Amino acid sequence: MTIGFFDSGLGGLTVLAESLRRLPAKNYLYMADTLNVPYGSKSEEAVRSFVLESVELMMQQGIDALVVACNTATSIAVADLRSIYSIPIIGMEPAVKPAVEMNRATGRRVLVFATQLTLAQPKYYALVSRVDDRGIVDSLPLPELVKYCEDLQFDKKQMHDYFRVKLEGYNLDHYGIVVLGCTHYPFYKDILRELLPPHIQIVDGNIGTVRRLSAQLNRFGISEGGGCGDVHLMCTSGDTAYIDKMRTALALLRAKDQTQECEFVQDGPISGV
Repeated sequence: MTIGFFDSGLGGLTVLAESLRRLPAKNYLYMADTLNVPYGSKSEEAVRSFVLESVELMMQQGIDALVVACNTATSIAVADLRSIYSIPIIGMEPAVKPAVEMNRATGRRVLVFATQLTLAQPKYYALVSRVDDRGIVDSLPLPELVKYCEDLQFDKKQMHDYFRVKLEGYNLDHYGIVVLGCTHYPFYKDILRELLPPHIQIVDGNIGTVRRLSAQLNRFGISEGGGCGDVHLMCTSGDTAYIDKMRTALALLRAKDQTQECEFVQDGPISGV
């Protein structure tokens, strides 16, 4: 039993780490499309092509379910994937709905951090229009943050300076929740907690995504077991240095977790993208 996780780079590891906590009795295949990262600044047509080609490579590895652990890839390609494959396919969207519901009684606003391409998607506009009946949601593109994450740039001073510049002009007293609308962004959750006022909550879609994954596995009759928490790390470029980077990034995410560490299995290069 193997669950596939796909993203353009390191971001989907934040969702994988959540799945390892909640569904440890599975095996996992993580694919990063390192040939084409980042997605957020590319065209819809290009991203759709990248996703379809990469997921076909994952299917050849025999995955039983797929998590598209990228908001941008989900908004552009998840419908196509579901029309092609019959396995459970779980996508992601920014956690705007729960944020609005959580913030409803406070009178404060919601600020969504996301990539430019995610914020430009009709799916995102439709989501906000559907759940934000009081006009309290604001959106802030943070395209540089994906590159910082891909470079494992977690220096507190540099990142504090970056966020301060991006948040200039925003009166944070008016906000109650920040939504991390890109799977790369939770790598910076602790830094943001230090920087943002204590009344601001930080939310992402990772827990909700893993809950949907669990529900879909049950719906498809896929057992709770079937694995031992092994993680196979792959990338479309076959770059072993990047696989080492993925291992480092996932270890950073799991360092705060008290559950048993997963076993990493490095596979050989994958070609064809």
